[in-house]
Amino acid sequence: MGMRYIRFFNEIGIDDIPLVGGKNASLGEMFQALTPKGIPVPDGFAVTAEAYRQLLTDNDLWDFLHEQLDPLDADNVADLGKRTQAIREAIYHAEMPRTIQSEIHQAWLELNQRFEGDITLAVRSSATAEDLPDASFAGQQETYLNIEGFDALLEACKRCFASLFTDRATHYRIDKGFDHFQVGLSIGVQKMVRSDLASSGVMFTLDTENGFDQVVFVTGAWGLGENVVQGAVDPDEFYVHKPTFEQGYRQVLRRHLGAKKLKMIYDTSGLKKSPVKNIQTTVEERQQYCLDDAEVLRLTDFAMRIEQHYSTDQDETKAMDIEWAKDGIDGQLYIVQARPETVRSQQNRHCLTQFQIHPEPDAKVLTTGRAVGDRLAQGRVKIIEDVAEIERFEPGNILVTDMTTPDWEPIMKKAAAIVTNRGGRTCHAAIIARELGIPAIVGCGKATTDLMGLDEQKVTVSCVEGDTGKVYAGEQPYEKTQTDLSDLETTQTDLMLNLANPDMAFAHQFLPSAGVGLARMEFMINESIKIHPLALCHPESVTDPDTREQIHSLLKQAGFASDQGEAFFIQRLSEGIATLCAAFYPRPVILRLSDFKSNEYRSLLGGRFFEPHEENPMLGFRGAARYISESFAPAFAMECAAIKAVREDFGLNNLKVMLPFVRTVEEAEDALAVMAKNGLTRHHNGLEVYMMCEIPNNVLVMEQFAPHFDGISIGSNDLTQLVLGIDRDSGQVAGRFDERQDGVKQMIRMAIEKARKCGLHTGFCGQAPSDYPEMAAFLMELGIDSISLNPDSLLKTQQQLLKLEKDS
Repeated sequence: MGMRYIRFFNEIGIDDIPLVGGKNASLGEMFQALTPKGIPVPDGFAVTAEAYRQLLTDNDLWDFLHEQLDPLDADNVADLGKRTQAIREAIYHAEMPRTIQSEIHQAWLELNQRFEGDITLAVRSSATAEDLPDASFAGQQETYLNIEGFDALLEACKRCFASLFTDRATHYRIDKGFDHFQVGLSIGVQKMVRSDLASSGVMFTLDTENGFDQVVFVTGAWGLGENVVQGAVDPDEFYVHKPTFEQGYRQVLRRHLGAKKLKMIYDTSGLKKSPVKNIQTTVEERQQYCLDDAEVLRLTDFAMRIEQHYSTDQDETKAMDIEWAKDGIDGQLYIVQARPETVRSQQNRHCLTQFQIHPEPDAKVLTTGRAVGDRLAQGRVKIIEDVAEIERFEPGNILVTDMTTPDWEPIMKKAAAIVTNRGGRTCHAAIIARELGIPAIVGCGKATTDLMGLDEQKVTVSCVEGDTGKVYAGEQPYEKTQTDLSDLETTQTDLMLNLANPDMAFAHQFLPSAGVGLARMEFMINESIKIHPLALCHPESVTDPDTREQIHSLLKQAGFASDQGEAFFIQRLSEGIATLCAAFYPRPVILRLSDFKSNEYRSLLGGRFFEPHEENPMLGFRGAARYISESFAPAFAMECAAIKAVREDFGLNNLKVMLPFVRTVEEAEDALAVMAKNGLTRHHNGLEVYMMCEIPNNVLVMEQFAPHFDGISIGSNDLTQLVLGIDRDSGQVAGRFDERQDGVKQMIRMAIEKARKCGLHTGFCGQAPSDYPEMAAFLMELGIDSISLNPDSLLKTQQQLLKLEKDS
């Protein structure tokens, strides 16, 4: 078309950032290279940064900009606001050069002709210092949605040009060392995807909390995507494991049903400045995922191909931050933006920082929400309801507010931590908190109410206890350690992890371990299911109305109907197990089948209707005895179904299973037969089965147990109580419980020697090596194959064993 100030997306690529900015350059790159390969990117054009510069030149604004910016004190918030507002007003009221107006009009007509009719538009700012590997500038300039007609388009363009000098953008350039006069602003004009009638969101090609780059992380909510980007809603979340996805196993690894209380839609009332509005979502929308699994997997495919396209260096993958939208008219999923991820991917992965919190027994949790960043901070509470109040905020305060927008960034940079009522883990507050390296808890619901009246009170903000972040009253004790992982030596004995919480799996996979030596299934049932499995299989047996209502409520919160209890159990359990396996893939994960005692099972919802009263549950109805019991058969069948799904549907064949509390050889044979009946046949598809060696009989007749198993893992907790005759649940004798007693050590020695003679893998997964370094040394001297430790003791134990190896 021969225009000077306009470039259509099929005319630009990633090398054109100086001309059209990072956002438009990326859109053009994807439109040219990826749309022909099946990744839909809505068509559009860019108004170049040269148009912005020409606007300033024709209106003699360069000197005015110098007058305002040269003496600027960026730390003086009031002065910053006054000067940037003056600049925005000057640019907005400047006369748009006729040539630029004409070319925008010509391009607008051409775009409408391509779609054979008048279309609505998304108008986005695209700065030339934007979406760079070390500076995203995300959200610094303005976006205008649902723009109809040429006059509205021209108005939006003028506002975009002016938004180069929002307070936040100006402050951000100063922080990042960019010259205001070298940065230009381009505008992207793109066909609007009708996601107001469907859903939209953001996805990353790594986990935003810890940088684990073997997953795609998809978030979404109903309506236009600004609510997800701005953090106005708690979105749905999905993870997909890249390596097994590439192998053809197409499964959602794990999911979180967000509240999604708001939906941004078109405003048909004719408001010129804001043609969109937020409305409350319906109860049905809140209880339903905004994407089905097939759509999540399609987006995953898009994300992985986009990442591959931008990762030109074969040795280094370039993590991406991608916006998607679903059109409610044609049902198509579109990619509307992609930029390099600039926080987690830039961090030094060789330096491991770990926090361990040790709350006082009476520590009060003031509010909870979604944890962002695996860190901890302490400071004084400061509730800020409006950005106009930022003068009250002091460095080191804990910022508590409803939600944040880019206008809040000057105050956020001073905060020790951030706590918000609204938002998900990809909201503005979460993104900036990660960039600043501070913890944030988002989507608390009513943090400003929960913490009301506590201004200036000291609190502890903890994001180191899994997905749930907690604000504790007072300064709670904690430890912080930093370890350089770049040149750590490995021990001759494999060191593995005791780990049960899937929420911590991605963070702990960075530790130099050989995998997971003990994953406790009962922890996952207790934390993410909370309902007795038989209450889900036989709901008619739960005769208490209140308990039934609680069960139905939990099912509803997870997106399941009241009659879908078994499907809920299998999905929740399989996703928890799969998350552990994916985090450590292809390193092995040894899953201990459920080992609740009857008193522990009774504490689950509905448990009292199915569990017996036992005088000593430690020696009662537990372990393998349950698996072969007719009364427990439906529950065990669900456990087996979840494990089978992980290995066969998810493709995570690094999963091994372990039978606990196997009293006799006959019990082992019967349990293995029940497993095979439920689709888990030993050695089929490489399945290995281990035995917990925790009963003296396991040791004494090891030769008889050995043919039925591939390895043993010594559980020192039960072995110690049975060797010493101590009920470890009894407060009267618990003080005499000690794994270091000679009799216990002799039993451990015998177990390892016998197992090795029988050709079994030997491991140790009890608590003792984590508590007593001398026990780890003892096991190493016996030549054990692996020792499983708590995450907080692995590095310390590793160094002690390395020293012993060198001294021996």
